[in-house]
Amino acid sequence: MIRVVVADDHPIVRAGIVALLQDADDVEVVGQASDGEGAVATVLAERPDVVLMDLRMPGIDGDEATTRILAREPGIRVLILTTYESDDQILAAIEAGASGYLLKAAPKSEILAGLRATARGETALAPSAAAALVRRAAAKAPAGPTLSPRELEVLQLVAQGGSNPAIGRALFLSETTVKTHLGHVFEKLGVNDRTRAVTRAMELGLL
Repeated sequence: MIRVVVADDHPIVRAGIVALLQDADDVEVVGQASDGEGAVATVLAERPDVVLMDLRMPGIDGDEATTRILAREPGIRVLILTTYESDDQILAAIEAGASGYLLKAAPKSEILAGLRATARGETALAPSAAAALVRRAAAKAPAGPTLSPRELEVLQLVAQGGSNPAIGRALFLSETTVKTHLGHVFEKLGVNDRTRAVTRAMELGLL
């Protein structure tokens, strides 16, 4: 069961998100918040697996709430669910530590898939979010590390939300070998989790 806190300042929208989640057999909504401060307090009290976080809320915004939550509970995953998709907002959310970024206009199936992927420690990015990271990488055009063809294949499948077993099946590799390749990727990119590996590779123009 995936335990979720929903943070959104619009009561009707929040109720709609909660109703969507309650239809899923593997999701339990354990708390709700209508502003950033409330989101932080509710998350620290309930210790959910995932927070569905809006960006613009009264008081502190979603980025700041994400930063505060992860400073206290780094194991909690934050999935941004918002109507806003400017490059700056997307990048600020990822830099704050969000594990993914989806739009409220996305189909129900996409939101639930993104939630489940986030709970598994994988990456959930709306196409606009992925494109924003690519644009930022192109603008900065930084020099960076080189990944081997196999490491790049593994990372590309991670970016698509693939789990280690799924990646292994797709590339005809053992799960242990996939983990080894990911370890090399993390070391080369200077990161320690899958989400940051994908975002960092996009920033460097590797994906």
